[in-house]
Amino acid sequence: MAIPDFIRDLRATAGHQLLYLPGVSAVVFDDEGRVLLGRRADNGRWVIICGIPEPGEQPAEAVVREVEEETAVRCVPERIVLVRTLDPMTYPNGDQCQFVDVCFRCRAVGGEARVNDDESLEVGWFALDALPAMEDFSLIRIKEALGDGPTWFEPVGAE
Repeated sequence: MAIPDFIRDLRATAGHQLLYLPGVSAVVFDDEGRVLLGRRADNGRWVIICGIPEPGEQPAEAVVREVEEETAVRCVPERIVLVRTLDPMTYPNGDQCQFVDVCFRCRAVGGEARVNDDESLEVGWFALDALPAMEDFSLIRIKEALGDGPTWFEPVGAE
């Protein structure tokens, strides 16, 4: 996966220690109700599109940029679906991160879905009854994006 320059700069002095970082993810639907997914180059898993905002970038701007960079699809954020701190993770190179994910429901407004960078092996639209095998990270966000409820967040005191 591509490491943003600002994180590369942080790592020059922070080493592999845990960095607490913002993250964005997108559940993008087309006019047929299909969801946009990418198969990650680093682990081969199908996921919703996600990434890291650049310094000073608003989360909604970041999600639009990430979707277009990775899939060539242009989208419009419609609402925030979920806000959640993820478990800490360690990358194969030893870097440790913990992300606060802001997930948006988005509507596709243009472009043709295709692999548009080196972060994905495949990109495509999937009917909700024909999703590939995915982890809870994506499935939970898709489920929340389908509802009309308020933004989901971890209740205070829940653990």
